[in-house]
Amino acid sequence: MLTCLIIEDEPLAADILQDYIKQLPHLHLKGTCTDALQGLEALQQQNIDLLFLDIHLPGLKGLDFLRTLRNPPAVILTTAYHEYALKGYELNVVDYLLKPIEFTRFVEAVNKVKPTAAIPKQEFLSIQSDKKTIVIPVEEIVFIESQREYVKVQTQQKAYVTKYSLTKMEEELNPALFLRVHRSFIIALSKIKSYSAHEMDVAGKVIPIGGNYRESVGQKLELIFK
Repeated sequence: MLTCLIIEDEPLAADILQDYIKQLPHLHLKGTCTDALQGLEALQQQNIDLLFLDIHLPGLKGLDFLRTLRNPPAVILTTAYHEYALKGYELNVVDYLLKPIEFTRFVEAVNKVKPTAAIPKQEFLSIQSDKKTIVIPVEEIVFIESQREYVKVQTQQKAYVTKYSLTKMEEELNPALFLRVHRSFIIALSKIKSYSAHEMDVAGKVIPIGGNYRESVGQKLELIFK
């Protein structure tokens, strides 16, 4: 699945791209923006794999906007003017679509985008506890809780306490399996039973969702469960 964002100020052109995206099951449209500043905000708030970018945007032009992005997603340019193609390829765009865009040409361009490489599977987490190295299968972890300079790793069978920071623990965990939901909690996504905007049930444990995490957590859960 490739998540997509459209930045296009022409309603008809945007409608055509939206329709084409809906016809391809491996594409998922996350939003449509009418200018570069809206697009920048969307890119900062969501994980986007593929950007359909119009060159002639109001205010900040498409190519100038693209130059400002430090780690842009895959980009397919759209425009009615073929003379900008070379400049686009100099910015490592995937393809260049001339309006009016034909569906076969759209599919050809999209097929050039390679899905993001899968995150390697993580099977174990090793921690130091009671002067021993404890090897914990990640599938058994329910949540991890910060307790000042210590963290508690709660599994389905028991809890382990280790002297470690939650931030460092987060860096070691596979983000496809675990999610930071609070300054004091990381949860296993597979153990979520229910959730709201403020809390979640993780294998029977009610865990709060921190105010600073609600937006990112909500987006992640929406992507996974809806």
